[in-house]
Amino acid sequence: MSKLPAVLQNLSFPVIGSPLFIISNPKLVIAQCKAGVIGSMPSLNSRPASQLDEWLAEITETLAAHNKAHPEQTAAPFAVNQIVHKSNDRLEHDMAMCVKYKVPVIITSLGAREEVNQAAHSYGGVVLHDIINNKFAHKAIEKGADGLIAVAAGAGGHAGVKSPFALIQELREWFDGPIALSGSISTGGAILAARAMGSDFAYIGSAFIATDEARAQPEYKQCIVDSTSDDIVYSNLFTGVHGNYLAQSIRNAGLDPEHLPESDPSAMNFGGDAKKAWKDIWGCGQGISAVKSVMPAAKLIARLKQEYELALKRVNTKN
Repeated sequence: MSKLPAVLQNLSFPVIGSPLFIISNPKLVIAQCKAGVIGSMPSLNSRPASQLDEWLAEITETLAAHNKAHPEQTAAPFAVNQIVHKSNDRLEHDMAMCVKYKVPVIITSLGAREEVNQAAHSYGGVVLHDIINNKFAHKAIEKGADGLIAVAAGAGGHAGVKSPFALIQELREWFDGPIALSGSISTGGAILAARAMGSDFAYIGSAFIATDEARAQPEYKQCIVDSTSDDIVYSNLFTGVHGNYLAQSIRNAGLDPEHLPESDPSAMNFGGDAKKAWKDIWGCGQGISAVKSVMPAAKLIARLKQEYELALKRVNTKN
């Protein structure tokens, strides 16, 4: 069993909704948390920076009111994603806001920074760090992260190339803390499989894009419904870091998804111009074949829970 910090214990469902750049907002985060899933959003989604204060107040106050009204079924905690790459000139401000509101979980990406971890720990927060291989995982834990998000092959947006079987096995050889697994997870059966191989949580993003609460264009949501894993393209052209994208959005931008040039990784940017790069190029993972329609987040989570219980029964019956 993993050693889980108190904030990650006793959750009704072992799922974290991944932070979706541009798309995640308080409405989606609140819906996820009320339905028993850890909801999250990138701090950079709030623009201007001053809006983050408003968003964190809205989430904190709404979830507190929900918990007071429903003590028998309290909401899951929420998380904020911080891009710690040097191009993010908002990091200090955004972390100050997270400290102010005592955000329960901080998700860090694209670099490990001790001062960010220390800021979260100052009020009892937990830090989960995105990694794509064992080397980066060691660095994250050495610098004070509490847990890992294993971004395996097939994940939406910035993704690694490692099989989840290989990645989780290597991590569990030395790390007994919290691990969430990302990569093509969009069914209850996949959530159970993620736990069976050693992760504590499934980390789900793309399926939540096609929900009513998500701040995505209707065309984006419908494209996910209409697409399969064959429609996903892996490229580093758009931000300098390899990621998975919907081929149709690349065609819509006037590019050939089958003949994309390579980008210079040293030019990657996650500051103010990053939103422009992602506005019309749609990130998405390979697990979208299970997404058949756009629906409320609560309904999607209810489906995942039902599928999870059925998968668990099938396993127990065979045993």
